[in-house]
Amino acid sequence: MSRAVRSVLALGSNLGESRDTLSLAVADLVDTPRVRLREVSPIVLTKAVGGPDQPDYLNMVVEVETDFSPYELLEHCKAVENKHLRVRTVRWGPRTLDIDIITFGDYTSQDEQLTIPHPRAATRAFVLQPWVWMDSSAVLEGRLVSELVEQAEDLDGLVPFEGV
Repeated sequence: MSRAVRSVLALGSNLGESRDTLSLAVADLVDTPRVRLREVSPIVLTKAVGGPDQPDYLNMVVEVETDFSPYELLEHCKAVENKHLRVRTVRWGPRTLDIDIITFGDYTSQDEQLTIPHPRAATRAFVLQPWVWMDSSAVLEGRLVSELVEQAEDLDGLVPFEGV
């Protein structure tokens, strides 16, 4: 077994019972001894960014520790999405569940299948703000996440989710 690596994952949902989906997805992600949950952010309610007109999203981030390779973790995330009936028909369209790998230790990749760090994470408040609430000293691409979030264009459309 290889050494464990910390990874930050972003989860989002805007179809169905999104709050339940996010909670169940976190449980499904760590339903293997190869992925351990380290931290969980609060959930935020956000406007959709890009794509067609669609419902607002619930978003959150988690930090996990895993001995999966980056590509194994990607396949694991896709399997969890599929378990929650993720359909990939419209790019940036509505979805029951989306899981993105934001970071994977200090690993970087620029290939078609997997880009790490996630190419748009540094500009998306729906990733950055929950991450700051989870880890105020987090760093992405050499910058404090708390500084990056202040420059995110979608920051105004983000509110803490106080759901029932």
